[in-house]
Amino acid sequence: MKHFNKIATLAGLTAVSFSFGNNKDALKRPNIIFIMADDHAFQAVSAYGGPLKEYAPTPNIDRIAKNGMRFDRCLVTNSLSGPSRAVILTGKYSHLNGFLSNEAKEFDGSQQTFPKLLQQAGYTTAIIGKWHLGSNPTGFDHWEVLPGQGNYYNPDFITPEGRHREEGYVTELITEKCIEWLSQVKDEGKPFMLMMHHKAPHREWQPAPNELTLYKDVTFPEPPTLFDDYSNRGRAAREQDMTIAKTMRLQEDLKLYKDPVKGKNVGLNRMNPDQAATWDSVYNPIIRKFYANPPEGDELVRFKYQRYMQDYLACIAAVDKSVGRILDFLKETGLDKNTIVIYTSDQGFYLGEHGWFDKRFMFEESYRTPLLVKWSGVTPHGSVNKNIVSNLDFAETFLDIAGVKIPSDMQGMSMVPLLKGKKTPNWRTEHYYHYYEYPAVHSVKRHYGISTERFKLIHFYYDIDEWELYDLQTDPMEMKNVYNDPEYSEIKKDLHKRLDNLMKKYGDSEELAKSFLPGQR
Repeated sequence: MKHFNKIATLAGLTAVSFSFGNNKDALKRPNIIFIMADDHAFQAVSAYGGPLKEYAPTPNIDRIAKNGMRFDRCLVTNSLSGPSRAVILTGKYSHLNGFLSNEAKEFDGSQQTFPKLLQQAGYTTAIIGKWHLGSNPTGFDHWEVLPGQGNYYNPDFITPEGRHREEGYVTELITEKCIEWLSQVKDEGKPFMLMMHHKAPHREWQPAPNELTLYKDVTFPEPPTLFDDYSNRGRAAREQDMTIAKTMRLQEDLKLYKDPVKGKNVGLNRMNPDQAATWDSVYNPIIRKFYANPPEGDELVRFKYQRYMQDYLACIAAVDKSVGRILDFLKETGLDKNTIVIYTSDQGFYLGEHGWFDKRFMFEESYRTPLLVKWSGVTPHGSVNKNIVSNLDFAETFLDIAGVKIPSDMQGMSMVPLLKGKKTPNWRTEHYYHYYEYPAVHSVKRHYGISTERFKLIHFYYDIDEWELYDLQTDPMEMKNVYNDPEYSEIKKDLHKRLDNLMKKYGDSEELAKSFLPGQR
């Protein structure tokens, strides 16, 4: 059997080498389906356990964990949607890929990305769903994406041919489009890579018609830090604007419009008459009951938390059904034997912890994201990995899976050895984080830091100059900053040194961060 090497070089790309033979050999290279939700907290994936498991299970997402590997320490480099997506595409930190915040206008699609490298290696590539990077996708044989954040009901889609609107619920439409594309490419004799990006469960958490009443009568357990007063922390925690108490809006977020007919926002006004009638049959009684005797103080916070959870988790239920449909399709067509399925989120999310929603901070709930991988015949079923992995590693992992040489300028590590269950003594024991978007929505101040298995050192710089240190073993909820505690002086010294080394390794610095223009923060 003859094999040959091919060097593929595109303008602005690092040359990569790969080898392949005839179509029969190509089929042996695994297909890749990368499913990413938006703002899906690991606490809301029942495979991770936790108090929500018994109230809002995710049985189909759990199937990936049951038949594959659950990663318990997957950390993002920048807890924000657009920057996370840019890191995943490039395998590079934000300061190198140029997309530092959601305020950045456009992702530079001319740069090296893993979909382009897979294309060169003979893969058919597609992205369907949320893009959120401003520019048009590059490196894809097929793309159909939502403009900006997209809409839950009757959303618009953008393709190379232009923009059009489709009737239906966004999660279900994305699923149908993905299955249709998979049906078209499955017999072409080439391996494929599909990025299936859901909008849900992004704010403002509008459930599908089939899930509107799913949790209507469920009372969810409150997180123990719902009424956090931010004592023993610094200004950043106290001065943010992302609390359920003050920031979460009764109308736009919780849909409690005083005038249910005239008051709805643009997203809800996209509904057709049948969709609107179904929605109103559920929400109008809730609205009338609320305004008849509105709660106050702590009771209002508790009410808002319950409404938030009911809508947020109902959106996830539709995503879980979507994952089930994809897994069933793969099994029915036999593609499951040679298709790797990855499920993750663009970052974590707060579900009332510290009284918050949203993300951005380097604290655990937003810093850590779910990651589940099913690779038949390779990944041990029901396995759990506790290594520190990152969205920085995804591009390198996909390339390694495809047998493509990983470019030397990518900054992550291939997770393939971990997925094979191998011992990896040289794997990272620390992780670097950098968040840039301030001043901006939610007012989370710029910060960078290092996290190890046990400790976390954070520097809120530029806007304020405050250091925070947390001991995740004794303080897993991150309630006490021990930076000035003498007992941690040696640990602090060591973490400072390691942080400096990480910043040098990745080519980052405070001076570089301060040099970026406001529109790139």
